[in-house]
Amino acid sequence: MSVIITAKVRGDTDKFRRALTERAAEFAQIAERARGGAGALHHRFGIGEGYVLIVDEWESADQFQQFFGDPSLQGFVAAVGGDTSTPPEITVWEAIESPDQF
Repeated sequence: MSVIITAKVRGDTDKFRRALTERAAEFAQIAERARGGAGALHHRFGIGEGYVLIVDEWESADQFQQFFGDPSLQGFVAAVGGDTSTPPEITVWEAIESPDQF
């Protein structure tokens, strides 16, 4: 059974938007590490007022925590505008199948 993870990270969203283009190769490398054995199944970002929302599906919550807690990833989060002085709001949800899923 997989899990859906939402993580709300406070920070500089303008800096984050620029980083999506300026540091696209680094984002791609991180995605490859996540998919390549770390347990990530799906990934998406959203931007709100003063925060970035991460919406992921992982094989397990433990795999997400291990990946997201990596010091090098946390350094990248800070470098692209994330405020690492406050913990993100992380919620774990059981992923379920539904007839209207797409």
